[in-house]
Amino acid sequence: MGVDIVTFGCRLNTYESEVMRREAESAGLAALPGGAVIVNTCAVTAEAVRQARQQIRRLRRENPDARIVVTGCAAQTEPAGFAAMAEVDQVLGNADKLRAEAWAAVAAGDAPRVAVSDVMAERRAPSPLIDGLGTRARAYVQVQNGCDHRCTFCVIPYGRGDSRSVPAATVVEQVARLADRGFNEVVLTGVDLTSWGADLDGAPRLGDLVAGVLRAVPDLARLRVSSIDSVEADPLLVEAIGSEPRLMPHLHLSLQAGDDMILKRMKRRHLRADAIGFCERVRAARPDMVFGADLIAGFPTETEAMFESSLRLVEECGLTWLHVFPFSPRAGTPAARMPQVPAAVARERAERLRAAGAARAQAHLAAMAGRRVSLLMETPAMGRTEGFARTELAGGRRPGEIVAARITGMRDGLLLAEAA
Repeated sequence: MGVDIVTFGCRLNTYESEVMRREAESAGLAALPGGAVIVNTCAVTAEAVRQARQQIRRLRRENPDARIVVTGCAAQTEPAGFAAMAEVDQVLGNADKLRAEAWAAVAAGDAPRVAVSDVMAERRAPSPLIDGLGTRARAYVQVQNGCDHRCTFCVIPYGRGDSRSVPAATVVEQVARLADRGFNEVVLTGVDLTSWGADLDGAPRLGDLVAGVLRAVPDLARLRVSSIDSVEADPLLVEAIGSEPRLMPHLHLSLQAGDDMILKRMKRRHLRADAIGFCERVRAARPDMVFGADLIAGFPTETEAMFESSLRLVEECGLTWLHVFPFSPRAGTPAARMPQVPAAVARERAERLRAAGAARAQAHLAAMAGRRVSLLMETPAMGRTEGFARTELAGGRRPGEIVAARITGMRDGLLLAEAA
């Protein structure tokens, strides 16, 4: 008995899973005969949906008496497909999954088997507070949800709705509460983080929010921002990166490709020169900045020459931590109707991108030897540098503690350090 949650996809899904766990337990799902299993799905690729279906079948075999509730982006975009699975008891949409009344209805048996409302009608961005994701290392604050853009490969706007922002005062209040509870690092997260503020009075920008949080919560030791769209980054955000040591020097960029024609066919809002220029400006403001990036290999119509442009972007932008995806067509998207690159070619190109990323990461770690760093401990033995490199600390410390350390070497993609 109890409430178990299986989460697919992004960090925001992980955040929301903890909220759902709390709401489901409060509603009484843990007391149901056999307990409950919540599957929080991802719709970003067809493979993610396939994996969710496979996991649901396995969960039913292992938990024959549990109430299985499927939610998340794939449940929002493909409710009928999940409802057709005999293993599924309930399908709950993205607009409802964070609402206490929805879980109360599920627990009481009063909810329809498919409770998926129109996420495009949502005008409010809920920001339920959680104290961490099962750890004292860092906490997350959801400041934005949804996306107004319509990239040709993406179904996420149809799973999340249009962009909605959490007011700055609410964000500041939550960050202050987390700092008071002893969290040394807070991460601002969202679906399209750099669109924050466009729907609020005065249309503030993400840089305004970051500066406001750092100004209003002086006791917060470290602030991070999650994945951003570099073309939407505002001047105040770049200024904060250069002037605020408490804002961590690590940005994950939604780049997707490095060839201009492919970027246009993706309906992205930047060209490769924009991405390179942004990285140059940010690194000039903050020389220790570390960049990660999302990249897609094998997008429809991508030639070998076009792919080589993406491969060169890894060096030209100085990327370190890569998330690489072979293109996966999503039904109903414009990209699915374009001339496709053979799947085997997309996979081979993805492996070449990953190899380039691994080489960059290895060089970055090697260059860290002898440097003094500040580690946020995630476990008694493992922490993260300011640039988000995993580091093993000799002797260990308490999770959540910030430790001044010196890098002594590396092993298997891991930095080694001793307390300074």
